[in-house]
Amino acid sequence: MTLSISQPEWQQISANGHFLQSYNWGQLKSFFGWTPVRVRTEGAAAQILFKRLPLGFTIAYIPKGPWVNWHSIEECQTLFNVIHAEARKRRAVFLKIEPHLWLAGCAPKGQPAVRPDAFAGTLHLLGFIPADTIQPQSSIIVDISSTEEAVLAAMKQKTRYNIRLARRKGVVVRHGGEADAGLFFELARQTATRDGFGIHSLKYYQTALRLFAPHHGALLVAEFKAEPLAALVVFKHGQDAFYFYGASSNSHRNLMAPYLLQWEAIRWAKQHGCARYDLWGVPNAEPDVLEAEFTSRSDGLWGVYRFKRGFGGNLVKSVGAFDFVYNPLLYKLYRLRRNI
Repeated sequence: MTLSISQPEWQQISANGHFLQSYNWGQLKSFFGWTPVRVRTEGAAAQILFKRLPLGFTIAYIPKGPWVNWHSIEECQTLFNVIHAEARKRRAVFLKIEPHLWLAGCAPKGQPAVRPDAFAGTLHLLGFIPADTIQPQSSIIVDISSTEEAVLAAMKQKTRYNIRLARRKGVVVRHGGEADAGLFFELARQTATRDGFGIHSLKYYQTALRLFAPHHGALLVAEFKAEPLAALVVFKHGQDAFYFYGASSNSHRNLMAPYLLQWEAIRWAKQHGCARYDLWGVPNAEPDVLEAEFTSRSDGLWGVYRFKRGFGGNLVKSVGAFDFVYNPLLYKLYRLRRNI
């Protein structure tokens, strides 16, 4: 076991893991109330995020991890013994994990998947219970490993039309930087007011851009006659790109700026060696329900599903979240308070 793991060591360890297990993601969260602790055993590792609660208690959280051979109970138990020791040392009420594993039949092309019953059995043996997710369980992942022409051809016809329309009407997309974080924040505030989304602080977006741009993240801004209409933040890790944050103004919505903006983000991802583009978050519903209801619903993630489905790609679903409870009474009180 190693606790004092350097940044180069962790970058090498996490190279094949998920973006949310990367060193810089832990650093980003460390500026906003979380403490990252990185542990490893032979062939397994995890970045644990600890959030302080009143009276010296904490919450332990492993987003999109840990990575371990889930087919070996012994290897899992060895890693979790280390994780539990760290959690108990920090008086964690519970540990939440969201493994980076896909359900069979709902996995990206060419990536391994697990049967839900078998995986749930493994987690039960390890002492975990099913729990609410923090990260979206369902998403759309676009295969961008082929040519730009092929990626465009796989999109819905209306989406291709809107991309061309935005360009034809004079919308242009430029690369922003940390200095444009304020611009993004203002657009995000408009989006939050209009669509009821939660947003981060200005400092959060500034810090994210400082840590990840320009090689592992980018802020793209769509403008019309120098007026910002939409912006997004995209990240990359290995061959995967992630559309995490997006915003748009209330002006010139007929120009379809978000469509061209998303296409330019896909092009950025391709230029940086990515083979997959994760649109990060759609309603956690079955495909037939999604297709039957997306035109009539706008609550939660339903409002963005119509937009995201147009870019093609496959609907995918992860195994979800599981909790290991250290303090049953405080865990119950925590859940009750969250549901108020």
